[in-house]
Amino acid sequence: MADLILFNKPFQALCQFTDERAAGQNPRATLADWIRIPGIYPAGRLDYDSEGLLLLTSDGALQHRIASPALKMPKTYWVQVEGDISASAIKELSAGVRLKDGRTRPAQARKMPEPELWPRVPPVRRRDTVPTSWIELIITEGRNRQVRRMTAAVGFPTLRLIRYRIGDWTLDGLEPGKYRKISVNLPATTQTEKHPARARPARAKTPRRIRRS
Repeated sequence: MADLILFNKPFQALCQFTDERAAGQNPRATLADWIRIPGIYPAGRLDYDSEGLLLLTSDGALQHRIASPALKMPKTYWVQVEGDISASAIKELSAGVRLKDGRTRPAQARKMPEPELWPRVPPVRRRDTVPTSWIELIITEGRNRQVRRMTAAVGFPTLRLIRYRIGDWTLDGLEPGKYRKISVNLPATTQTEKHPARARPARAKTPRRIRRS
């Protein structure tokens, strides 16, 4: 068994326990502001200006299973974009988008109703003349700022980005800055993990909406 921490990372918090910015500048929020469990580290990353699910563990094998690009663990994002996103843009996101570092893998994309979420501080900028819309995007990659670059490439810039699910783990029941500790049963090493190139993407479940308490 291995311990896993499910944490709802707030907006504008670093995905690390220390801020390495030069001395004298205003300190930024880090994981240490909310989590005081020794010996754990993030399994993967989440941008400073993104919110949502971050997994942490002290177990190297579990960290590898979650973070390794070769194992293609699906990650589900709820994305607020500028504009009323079109069916053609959804189709482009699903097929794969050409970015400067190459075409993305095919993804699962759909337009979704606005989810019930906590208010963001500071709030997302709004313009009365420009509508916004929400999409659900499921990807099996982890390129730098990938989701933001994908929506911008199809003409709909990201305004708010929330990671709802990683594999079978979700944000359900977690308010921003809160975490839950669970135990994970790690099966014996599989042939796929001995040869990561043979890995197959896991199937993602349909996510549920977050309900505020």
